[in-house]
Amino acid sequence: MRTRAFVSVLLATAIGTCGLAHGQAARSEGPDKATHGSTARIDVTFREWVVPTPHSHPHDPLATADGSVWYTGQNSNLLGRLDPKTGAFKEFVLTTPGSGPHGLVADREGRIWFTGNRKGYIGKLDPASGIVTDYKLPDPAAHDPHTPVFDQAGNLWFTVQNGNVIGRLAPGTGKIDLVRVPTANAKPYGIVINSVGVPFFAEFGTNKIGTIDPSSLAIKEYPLPNADSRPRRLAVTSDDAIWYTDYSRGRLGRLDPKTGDAREWVSPAGTTAGPYGIAVANDVVWYSESGPSPNTLVRFDPASEAFQTWEIPSGGGVVRHMVSTPEGNLVLACSGVDGIDLVEVK
Repeated sequence: MRTRAFVSVLLATAIGTCGLAHGQAARSEGPDKATHGSTARIDVTFREWVVPTPHSHPHDPLATADGSVWYTGQNSNLLGRLDPKTGAFKEFVLTTPGSGPHGLVADREGRIWFTGNRKGYIGKLDPASGIVTDYKLPDPAAHDPHTPVFDQAGNLWFTVQNGNVIGRLAPGTGKIDLVRVPTANAKPYGIVINSVGVPFFAEFGTNKIGTIDPSSLAIKEYPLPNADSRPRRLAVTSDDAIWYTDYSRGRLGRLDPKTGDAREWVSPAGTTAGPYGIAVANDVVWYSESGPSPNTLVRFDPASEAFQTWEIPSGGGVVRHMVSTPEGNLVLACSGVDGIDLVEVK
């Protein structure tokens, strides 16, 4: 296994390198680079690993209940599993060549479901046996399934970006429903489920956030205040507010689905911040700015409206997605540097 080593010095603004023994995780820890607003300062530790297969381009990460970290190796046609305690990786090569796995999520039995973005299917991996089952999407136009998520009833919802549809797969029967988004070229991207099982999705091709009724499959769209907004990824807090990264305008946004009102905050790196991957941990919003080099990890406290920012030691290479762990930590996929980060929040 390859590792990349970084340590932080002087308020985490100067990053240097040091040697690590083979198999160790690279670590960086220290205060934040900048704080905006008045709030208690939070410290984090970055633990970083380089995935075994070069040029894998890990796209999306997943934290499972057993403490493992999974990722999609989009350019190497595999799913990977990391044990953060030992640094050991295991790779599962997919049976359909050139699948381009994109998003992934675990079901209650620990099976890993993923989107075969380049081959138009939803896949299911049984980690115990290594068996992969493919569910081909019924419409050839739905050729690029993007992000999957389970609702509380066990249904798998997913976005199809260029196909411009929202999908639902019933794991028990394999039945797939596809619903076209009303806005042409909406490019549905990130998707989340609220506390009562209702999916919300980002329309990256326009300035809207959509939702789909699980019973009627009717889609409702919420226009955002600025026509130039391009929401990319979503997260949801316990009050069922929908948080979004406005990639095109360098904003963090909050949509209240009850009223349709949206509030936005300029990201710490400004209008060219390129906010992308986003997650919620303990009702605090975390996201990455892909515009700065190195990429940054940003913390936003909705209560105080204060930001805190850290540089990602490996550089990030564009953090396209992040998720929270059951302990309130974060897992990042650092695509351009073939990295996986576990961020421990103190």
